[in-house]
Amino acid sequence: MQTALGIVDIIVLLLAVGSSIFIGLKVAGKEESLENYLLGGRDLPWWAILGSIVATETSTATVLSVPGHGFGTTGFLFLQLALGFIVGRLIVVLFLLPQYFDGKLISAYEILGIRFGTMTKRIASVLFLVTRNLGDGLRLFLAAMVLEKLVGWPLVWSAIAIGGVTILYTFLGGMRSVVWNDCIQFLIYMAGSVAAIFVIIDQIPGSWTSFLEYANSLGKWKLIAPQFSLSDPFTLWAGLLGGAVLSMGSHGTDQMMVQRYLSARSQSDAAKAILWSGVIVFLQFSLFLFIGMLLGCFYQTNVLPDGTKPDQVFAHFIIHSFPANTGLVGLMLAAILAAVMSTLSSSLSASASSVVSDLWLSSLTTKPTQHAQVTVTRIATVVFGIVQIGIGIWAGTFARSVVDNALTIAGFSTGILLGWFFLALVTERRSQLAAILGGSVGLSVLLILQFGLPWWGVSIAFPWLPVFGSLATLASGLLFNTIIPSDSRMRSNSESPVPNPVDDTSLSSTPTNAPSTPSIKP
Repeated sequence: MQTALGIVDIIVLLLAVGSSIFIGLKVAGKEESLENYLLGGRDLPWWAILGSIVATETSTATVLSVPGHGFGTTGFLFLQLALGFIVGRLIVVLFLLPQYFDGKLISAYEILGIRFGTMTKRIASVLFLVTRNLGDGLRLFLAAMVLEKLVGWPLVWSAIAIGGVTILYTFLGGMRSVVWNDCIQFLIYMAGSVAAIFVIIDQIPGSWTSFLEYANSLGKWKLIAPQFSLSDPFTLWAGLLGGAVLSMGSHGTDQMMVQRYLSARSQSDAAKAILWSGVIVFLQFSLFLFIGMLLGCFYQTNVLPDGTKPDQVFAHFIIHSFPANTGLVGLMLAAILAAVMSTLSSSLSASASSVVSDLWLSSLTTKPTQHAQVTVTRIATVVFGIVQIGIGIWAGTFARSVVDNALTIAGFSTGILLGWFFLALVTERRSQLAAILGGSVGLSVLLILQFGLPWWGVSIAFPWLPVFGSLATLASGLLFNTIIPSDSRMRSNSESPVPNPVDDTSLSSTPTNAPSTPSIKP
């Protein structure tokens, strides 16, 4: 029997959604320049950026699937991956973050343009745009399915509702709206998760005593699995190495995250936000895993429908076992929507900034006015929002296995882009063709590992994919770089049309977090 939304639940849900639109309206009209619209004037506090980072990397899939690992056999072994995330963030702060604050940039891929050439920058930007919008369109589909089950709306209208609200507040307020909404949405889904703990434990016979007996008997608290395995994703080596490289790629080369760092008041503020986000994500994963363990204890004495997957258990409990018309169902639905909207809004803003900075402005010989730049950025925001809604609706015609494979492909950009960034850092003699060929090798390796090896009965766990992808890109790029002549003259000319697209007389003083001209360190 599906839990119906009562009037209290609807009020809670509307308040949560309405707050997003209110924030967008509140900060609208403060985006007189592209820098203000896309980077919040480089004046956002570090703790707000911290909340935005965590909320952005927490999607509906995270809120529902991580409890599935706690419900299943993985338990707290999942946290080995979160340990790797902390290590990866430290490397980002030490080696990649200084590159972004050494020049007045608004896109992560401008560095690749300066190092290799315009073509590399544009390929990186297109790779980001395709994989990011494909992946987030599929995440929108997963959230729309939950809304469909809880509210009873058709999938199409559920996707349009979620995407429409996200487009509206991102369009109105730009990065300021995105960051402050992320902070509110972080609080909403964390409040919903804490509430879920008390709801579940209240329905377990014997309460905490029964739960502790269950968790101890199955070894759910085990944190470290020291063995080495390429097929098991939840070992110490896969967690530390794979998690570190995955975090380096997602938080060091992804425009969605880099855009937040450049919105900070200083490099040290950005570093604090990055490092603390690793700690918060570790604690957040612990909370989600704990919920999954509670669900495992609950369903020892309650029946799950045949064929229910671990990542569907939490949603099943919300639908069938949450008390109706107390506001809790509305809070949990708001939490699920908050998780996906925080990711989608960040994706829209980052996609718009990448296409404007990397593809449009760099192709012009005359710089448009600030008003024209902001207008085009807003139009791009709406276009990418419509694209993601379309992908979300289209995904309704796919089998779930197709969606899972598409999400995997969407993550391939992490390894390739990370390989390019480190190729730019470790080489002084740089060839654009070598970088492009290296990226092609990295992509080929990832496709073989994900789809070729399984035909031979060999599986590679997902944390290892960005490791092999980045190493293949870097190693092959270095090899090609030794045999292909450097094209430094072409590279210097290719970036000349609009060397600093955000410079404007309206920016009367140099931002505290960037010198006046780009200068990328060797």
